[in-house]
Amino acid sequence: MAVETTREVATKPTGAAAPGWLRRLSLIRESPVGMIGAVLVLFWVFVALFAPWLAPYDPNANDYMALADPTPSAEHWLGTDNQGRDILSRIIWGSRTVLTVGPIAVICGYLVGCTLGLLAGYYRGWVDIVMMRIADIILSFPVIILYIVIIAIYGPSALNIIIAVTFTAAPQIIRIVRGLTLEIRERDYVAAAKMRGEPAWYIMLVEILPNARGPLIVDACLRMGYTTIAIGVLGFLGLGLPPPDPDWGGMVKDTYGYMQTWPHMALIPCAAISSLVVGFNLLADGLREISLRD
Repeated sequence: MAVETTREVATKPTGAAAPGWLRRLSLIRESPVGMIGAVLVLFWVFVALFAPWLAPYDPNANDYMALADPTPSAEHWLGTDNQGRDILSRIIWGSRTVLTVGPIAVICGYLVGCTLGLLAGYYRGWVDIVMMRIADIILSFPVIILYIVIIAIYGPSALNIIIAVTFTAAPQIIRIVRGLTLEIRERDYVAAAKMRGEPAWYIMLVEILPNARGPLIVDACLRMGYTTIAIGVLGFLGLGLPPPDPDWGGMVKDTYGYMQTWPHMALIPCAAISSLVVGFNLLADGLREISLRD
């Protein structure tokens, strides 16, 4: 069988495990759901990368002539907003904001969560108790309240959004990594590493973490969807990027009052947020389907 079974990947040396997962990623084309998700995500990645060349106008340029009729036209394919700014251009530049802030926030969350989760699951005892109690305390608060408190204290900016997302996501990741570590630390190859006299950091980073990558990659895709929604919600509440930077959530906030007369102003950025979130969720479903099939 060309694709290695989960048992084989879990028990073989770590150095040969990464190519096995790369082969699984290549199998995404065999999952229709995963392919749709990958296409949606790659579409927005392409748009974000080539925003300077794809956007027909400056995202902050005002066309006051279009205010009389801001509906889609030959000059403005998706119309203009309440300030005469081209919606298509702002959507294109807004994708760069989401796909820059979102991945950085998720990566930071995983750096914190994986580190503390590995320590809690590997050492157990009082380390595990302290880590879990801290995580439980943070998780006991509604996420949106934590977002609002952090942004309100430190002010709206890309850096503060990353800090807020990291602070709220890390406890969830800690619990996931801890559970995986408790299971994997009992495997034979971990026992063999201990018998060789490998240090604890080596066992956690080389033996345990790479062999927990499957569930973590699926969770990362789902978490990117959650983060996209969080960025949109913060923008809608006026806690996102400061104006006039293009922000999908901010675009909805600025124009939702025109829903009765010019609904396209708010519905188009809502559709952009939804399509990216759906893309990440479908990609996660496809990866999960592939892992179950193996």
